Amino acid sequence: MSIDRLKEIIEGSNNIVFFGGAGTSTESNIPDFRSADSGIYNKKDKKYPYSPEIMINHTFFTSHPEEFFKFYRNEMVFRDARPNDAHIVLAELERMGKLKAIITQNIDGLHQKAGSKNVLELHGTIHRNYCINCGREYDLDYVLASEPLVPKCEKCGGIVRPDVVLYEEGLDMKVLNRAIKAIKKANVLIVGGTSLVVYPAAGLVEYFKGDELVLINKSPTRYDYRASVVINDSIGKVLREATRDIL
Repeated sequence: MSIDRLKEIIEGSNNIVFFGGAGTSTESNIPDFRSADSGIYNKKDKKYPYSPEIMINHTFFTSHPEEFFKFYRNEMVFRDARPNDAHIVLAELERMGKLKAIITQNIDGLHQKAGSKNVLELHGTIHRNYCINCGREYDLDYVLASEPLVPKCEKCGGIVRPDVVLYEEGLDMKVLNRAIKAIKKANVLIVGGTSLVVYPAAGLVEYFKGDELVLINKSPTRYDYRASVVINDSIGKVLREATRDIL
């Protein structure tokens, strides 16, 4: 069985890297972007006059800040979300010395909330915010409590934006290079909860030269043919079962 093989891989390695996407957090009731039923991009309601893809790009943020923050606060911030089994198991594997790094496309901060330390956030995080004029930093509470809707800097009056990567913006190269380095050094790469279609993040798998590539996702990915193990199921459920006798 695939779960048994995954257990063997985890037991036999102290050099694992995890690369995760939106599916890592769906068990924490945070919707992903592309799933047919609940994905943010496929919502049927017409609450907003623009599509989600438009509202989370840089041009829209600069030209329609009120509409941006309305969408962002309502659809992309889940303040009460709690770590699920995936986050918890990964944190435990890190404490054991087996997991060397977590590379995530998520902005929710749940890996850190579960206790993970070496987390590389490719797309930033909702928990860091800064003034676009003077750079002063603010926490999430400041942004959510802001009235009017667009948060302004207490120091200079500039707009305070989330430190997340919007469409039309590049990734932080320092974070990206650290992710590449971690993947290159890994013996085992576990990829979970991502369809591996969004670049440049999806291309990170190409840097893996280790022994065991594990793909855990509810739907097939373009890298399935290269993997030692492919499991089409919820990542929290899979990781909990695979580590039941290890942790």
